[in-house]
Amino acid sequence: MNAEQRHDAADGPDPERDALSRAISASPSYRLAYEDLDFLGSDDLRPLRLQLELAKPEHYLRQHYIQSTIVVFGSARLLPPDQARTQLDVLQQGAGGRAGDAARQVEIARARKQLEYARYYDEARRFSEIVSRHFQQQHRRDFVVVTGGGPGIMEAANRGAHDAGAHSIGLNITLPREQVPNPFISPELCFQFRYFALRKMHFLLRAKGLVAFPGGYGTLDELFETLTLVQTGKIEPMPIVLVGEHFWRRLVDFDFLVEEGMISRDDLKLFSVVDSAEEAVAVLRAFYNGVPPA
Repeated sequence: MNAEQRHDAADGPDPERDALSRAISASPSYRLAYEDLDFLGSDDLRPLRLQLELAKPEHYLRQHYIQSTIVVFGSARLLPPDQARTQLDVLQQGAGGRAGDAARQVEIARARKQLEYARYYDEARRFSEIVSRHFQQQHRRDFVVVTGGGPGIMEAANRGAHDAGAHSIGLNITLPREQVPNPFISPELCFQFRYFALRKMHFLLRAKGLVAFPGGYGTLDELFETLTLVQTGKIEPMPIVLVGEHFWRRLVDFDFLVEEGMISRDDLKLFSVVDSAEEAVAVLRAFYNGVPPA
């Protein structure tokens, strides 16, 4: 035993020294930076979090040979036809002798509208199956369907790819009302985002087409952003297809925008309006001559 060891042994345990050492070990500043969740979640680290949300999906998409994508947007509120029919039947049966109940009649009217729009669930599912079955190949995956990962039209599109035994992508985002990924996304290609901006980037980084079914604010946001990016030359031209002529013609009067000088007549050529999955696929085929771009 050397002199220093004899001195320590003579002194015995040092509670104050031990307490100071424990305080250092417990201090957030002593954590490894990549293990410090409080630090990573701080305002100072927002630039790094943005970078991570760009890098992580890119890492996985490259691993799985995703060459190009087709973005599918549409309402999260649309139901599959069987669920919409069941919902309406239950409401109508429950009305019974209360046919004059105003609140019940509003619910029934809403359910009828849900059943009317449920056909677009089937159209989105069929569109995705056709595209996925035709274009995805081993070690080269083209026109891979990408959605926002939630229910409604998003579920239908991921489900169509699943029906074809093909891959599809879901870009989920944390929301005040938690959005659970629909079960038809390829598990290895399901991502969760905090930032809308990075999610929007990933929707379009590999996009070779956008197909929009009837939807609300989210659908309109993504649609008009894409139209603007193509119009201004920020991204390469791609087929932009609106499915549901009655819905889109009533929702947006594009001719009025031309008449008022807000857009040019040529801007109407940036998109097509169709009524079926097969017509949407035909637009993609015509634009690319049936061959995915290299």
